[in-house]
Order: sequence, then C-alpha cells, then structure tokens
Amino acid sequence: MNNRWMQFAERVKEMYGKDFVPLHEPTFNEKELEYVTDCIKTGWVSSVGAYVTRFEEDLAKFVGVKRAVAVVNGTAALHIALKVAGVEADDEVLMPSLTFIATANAVSYCGAIPHFIDVHEETLGVDPYKLDTYLTEISELRNGELYNKETNRRIKALVPMHTFGHAVELEELQVICEKYHLILVEDAAESLGTYYKGKQTGSFGKVSAISFNGNKIMTTGGGGAILTDDEALADYAKHITTTAKVPHRWEFEHDEVAFNYRLPNINAALGCAQLEKMPEFIKQKRALTAFYEELVAPLEGVTLFKEPANSFSNYWLHTLILDDTLVRDDVLAFLNDHGVMSRPIWTPLHKLKPYRDCPRADLSTIERLNKKIINIPSTPIKEG
Repeated sequence: MNNRWMQFAERVKEMYGKDFVPLHEPTFNEKELEYVTDCIKTGWVSSVGAYVTRFEEDLAKFVGVKRAVAVVNGTAALHIALKVAGVEADDEVLMPSLTFIATANAVSYCGAIPHFIDVHEETLGVDPYKLDTYLTEISELRNGELYNKETNRRIKALVPMHTFGHAVELEELQVICEKYHLILVEDAAESLGTYYKGKQTGSFGKVSAISFNGNKIMTTGGGGAILTDDEALADYAKHITTTAKVPHRWEFEHDEVAFNYRLPNINAALGCAQLEKMPEFIKQKRALTAFYEELVAPLEGVTLFKEPANSFSNYWLHTLILDDTLVRDDVLAFLNDHGVMSRPIWTPLHKLKPYRDCPRADLSTIERLNKKIINIPSTPIKEG
C-alpha cells in the first residue's frame, strides 16, 4: 500500500483522536445515565415498565407508523414480523444473499426456506428489475398465491434489507409484491432514520423489523422492534412476544406456544435517551460522509458509496468500493494493522453451510461485490 493509504489511516485516527479506531461505537452521555438511573430507582427493570411503553410510542412517532412493539433484538423482531405476516413452515421467502445471517435465520425459525436473490449495485439491496424477470421465469400464481414451479412450494414474502442504512427501491418492490401476491416484510435493521421518497424505511412493509444492537446508529444495548400500521398485527405481535399470557390480575393463563421476547424496561430507558438524539446522530453521520469524500479522493481505485437516488440515508456504515486494481484483503490488512478497524461485507448467505442448498436466482452481482466492498469506521462525530 502507498503513502496515500498511510495518510488516510492517520487522518482517520486524528479525526477520532485514537490510536485504534473501532468500526462503530455507541455514543452515550448524561441523558442515558439519567433515564437508566431513574429506571433502576423504580425497581421495574425487566419486561414491564413505563419506559417500554414510552419507547414504543416515541419510536412509532419517529418512524411514522401507527405501532411499534419492542423486543430483545433485531432477529427476534424479524422472526415475529414474518410470523404475524403469515409465513408458515415450508414456505419460501425471497431475500438478498447479501445480508447478515439473521435475515435467513429468522425465516428458518418459522420453518420456512430462504430463497436468495441478487442485488443492484446502485443500492446494494434487492434488484427489483432482475427479481421481476426471475419470478416470471420460475413461478406461477395458483388460487391467488405464488408458487415456485421448480420446488412446488409457496413463495409467501419478500424481505428486502437496507444495506448499511441505504434504502432499496421500495416503490418498485411494492409493485412487484402486488403483481406476484407477495407480502413485503422490511428488514430495516440498519436503516432507522433513512428515507425513501420522503417516507422513512420501515414504514413501507406490511410489517418491518429494526435492530438496536450496540453497533447500530442508536442502541438499547440489545434490542429490536416490530413496526406496522396494522393494529391487529401489532396486538398479536405484542401478545406472542410476551409468552401469549392472557391478561389477569393473578392467573397464569397462556393461550398458545409463544416467545419470551419482550424488551426489558432498563433497555428501553436507554433507547428513549438515544432516540432523542437521532436527528443529531444522522447530522453527524452525514458530516462524516463529507469528510470521507475528501479523504478518499486521492486514493486510486476507490469509490465512497453514496446514498442512492430518491433517498436520504442514515449512513450507518460507511462503505468503500474497490476496483479490480486492489485486493480487498490487502486493504483490510493494511488498515487494521495501522489502527483503522475495517471489515469485509458478510459472507453471502448462499455460501454458508446452513444455506448452501437453498433455492437461488443468478447472484452474479453479489459474487462480484463480495470481493470489492469494505466498511470503515462510522461512529458519529461532532462537526469541527
């Protein structure tokens, strides 16, 4: 690697004031301490308490949906989102192979089968045009439902994921879902605060899922949420994430097999404080984008990935696209050796042992991008 890469690494460390810069850290101050301390003082620190209710209400208002149901992590949120959307055992669920394994795992928890599709280079998310052509070839409608002609299984849902916080072409995907009678379930784990055509991601699907893991743009420590405009689905999601316990002053009556997924009150207290800061976090992320544009410009063979058309991105993880003159692992080794934590994109799901035999479309774009993408430090920083 040449001197320009060394200058890049030194400028990043100087910007953060650290000898080693992590990929993404949470940002806390007195507000988080105030809310969490108050929660502890109430004694209500587990799955019941005022902060859980407040967090759900504040989150729904922030995203622009009617309801939010807070749960223990993003995977749990996606699992329940799929379940309440009607995904059943032996169904197929369309999703990009370029995503974190949680997307496929949540489908598997339902007894369903991931069906992998390709992405578009301009969004890093599901390519609607390629998907439309593919479904025309391999599927058919039977009594108002879509079936895979090759496997004879029902294809129930489409799960687009907003990669690194960048919105996919949601209106185009809504058209495809209507055409093929699919349910749109958004994996918005990474895209809180991202907008597509003036509407926030997580509000387009029949039901959606968000993650508040410690490395996300805001965090509850561990946590997630289910989002929907459907009141009945929200009520059912809340019921089955709290062990399907029938409300009663003292009796323990449960009306179905369910899940202990409720977000603890103490985590919700942290989330309330973090959510108040989201506008500032996004402002700082976008300022960081401008800084990286300047730093990346002298690097040959490197492009900073920018928000797609018609979108306003939270820039959760800043992303470099390398051309064929650079070897991805050489760049990763250099940056990590010089104190700038960097990572490759996730191993495409169709290459992982549990999912190698799943149905798939042509994945040539993913195969190509897998060798070219790296993420660089993305913790929000104050301007100046």
